[in-house]
Amino acid sequence: MNILLIIVAIIAVVLLLTGGFVQSLNFLLWVGLVLAVIAVIVWLARVISGRRSV
Repeated sequence: MNILLIIVAIIAVVLLLTGGFVQSLNFLLWVGLVLAVIAVIVWLARVISGRRSV
């Protein structure tokens, strides 16, 4: 019975860590998308205004 309890505990910890990694990767994906949209907006503003300075 103790071996079954240890196996269940290990599986629970692995699933907990996997769930945390997936949530953090999902958050980073959204952050990346927001940063990409901001970069496109800034690029369009430079193109429209005609500024060529970097």
